[in-house]
Amino acid sequence: MTTDTLPTLELPRPVAVRSSDLLCLVGEFSTIVADPPWDVKAGPRSLHDPNERSRELEYETMTVEEIAALPVKEKAAKNAHCYIWTINSYIEETYDIARAWGFEPSTLLHWLKQPKGRGLGGTFGLCTESILFCRRGSLKAKGRHERNWWGWGRGPHSAKPEEFQTIVESVSPGPYLELFARRERPNWTTWGNEA
Repeated sequence: MTTDTLPTLELPRPVAVRSSDLLCLVGEFSTIVADPPWDVKAGPRSLHDPNERSRELEYETMTVEEIAALPVKEKAAKNAHCYIWTINSYIEETYDIARAWGFEPSTLLHWLKQPKGRGLGGTFGLCTESILFCRRGSLKAKGRHERNWWGWGRGPHSAKPEEFQTIVESVSPGPYLELFARRERPNWTTWGNEA
């Protein structure tokens, strides 16, 4: 089989999941990573046409209230870390979600992405995503990083870099849970319709 005949692989899209399924997971988790399907629109199909408008996403989204109502508090250990991916439009609400899940916000982390055409945003093109690091109780970190930003490459729309999970594993102890996961990862429990 040549590279010309290899099948094209598409990463699954995150979709809304039922909160009752989360309660079926066995055990409590010391570290939780969540990439909620925020209720937003996608960018224009043509990144070069300034008149083209944003379009609906190709996957289901959730409201802030639906995300906050997920039973994360019941699945988190008494002493735990939580990382919540967020976007510019929802940074303030992410702090509220963290508290609803039983965590105290600690540090805002940032993924600095190379610009990709006109992209999303109005006056300023949006080339970052943020992760809110939160704590519950007194879980000691395994290690320390010298910065709170990283310049990883981009993948398909909404896909997060694997390097982030590696950093989480170097800082926070398991057992690990990823919410709204797109794929499975060794030593992690994944939850979501596409994992």
